[in-house]
Amino acid sequence: MQIHSGIDTIEISRLDEIKPQIKERFIKRVYTENEIFQARGRSEVLSGLFAAKEAVSKALGTGIGYVQWRDIEIVHLPTGQPTLVLHGNAEKVADQLGISSWSVSISHDRDKAIALAVALGD
Repeated sequence: MQIHSGIDTIEISRLDEIKPQIKERFIKRVYTENEIFQARGRSEVLSGLFAAKEAVSKALGTGIGYVQWRDIEIVHLPTGQPTLVLHGNAEKVADQLGISSWSVSISHDRDKAIALAVALGD
């Protein structure tokens, strides 16, 4: 069994400092419709999702590029627990690595958001 992991952190204020017209394009490029709905415009949630996407891309060993932002989707269960849904190239890479399960954790305080992604594979 192999373990793949990734971690990322981001300052929440980075999202708040983006000009409104650029921020709207950024959000549509990075987040799925479901993620946008779940975040309801809250910068701390969007920052946590961003960090989680980065952490997952690191666990995949690709970073963002071949695997695109929207290939990685973080869906919160009714309990608030984040879960991962992979699409497109992210799903292909995970299959190639034999990844069979994921665990994602997101946390934030007043200033920063952090996320950890751990994958188990054959």
